[in-house]
Amino acid sequence: MVSGYEGLPGGVAVSHLSVYDWPAADGVCGGTPHMHLTCSEAYVVTGGRGAVQTLTASGYEVTPLAPGTVAWFTPGTIHRLVNEDELRITVLMQNSGLPEAGDAVLTLPPEYLTDPETYAAATRIPVDAPEEERERAARARRDLALEGYRALREASGPEPLAAFHRAAAALVRPRLAEWRGRWERGAWAAAAGTGEQLERLERGDLSHLADAVVRAEGPSAYGKFGMCGRLDVYKGD
Repeated sequence: MVSGYEGLPGGVAVSHLSVYDWPAADGVCGGTPHMHLTCSEAYVVTGGRGAVQTLTASGYEVTPLAPGTVAWFTPGTIHRLVNEDELRITVLMQNSGLPEAGDAVLTLPPEYLTDPETYAAATRIPVDAPEEERERAARARRDLALEGYRALREASGPEPLAAFHRAAAALVRPRLAEWRGRWERGAWAAAAGTGEQLERLERGDLSHLADAVVRAEGPSAYGKFGMCGRLDVYKGD
């Protein structure tokens, strides 16, 4: 390969998601509402039925999800997955899986968004704890995020959402250098490799075609407690 990039096409990452079937206080089953700041995300629905609720500066929307649906959204979209009947999704994520590896802020009430330590304490899932304890932690943070989400949905005027945006940006600022490194090694490297290949072809240099490789791998972990459901993930996600 010209660039040395070895990840999935375009620097995306893939995970398989079984959306939580836990009922919330509003009677709706589903995941934890949250927002990404630098990454777009796409859903390819592979089974079941449900919806994704979204909240942006343009307002609130509900997008139905059924097998064959492909839905995606850009940074700044608060989204909540709703599970109506065993909803299963293949998730495509920008920047080598950064949305599940840091680029996400849950819609917690404002008092939990004041600093990274307070936020982390409210959202942490103990990795080495028994599954029952991890499930309780995942469900508790989901329900806490729903409190803030409901307040944002019911707010009048743009300021509450703008305040959440400011708080989210402040929370992730200490990690931006790390994120930039992931982007440079992934999506940027993949795009730069294509540019170099085009330049070589224009010069009549076909040498990179002799370096073709095939790769395959299975999930590196099954059933992780994610923001929206149980995840099967791949190395690097």
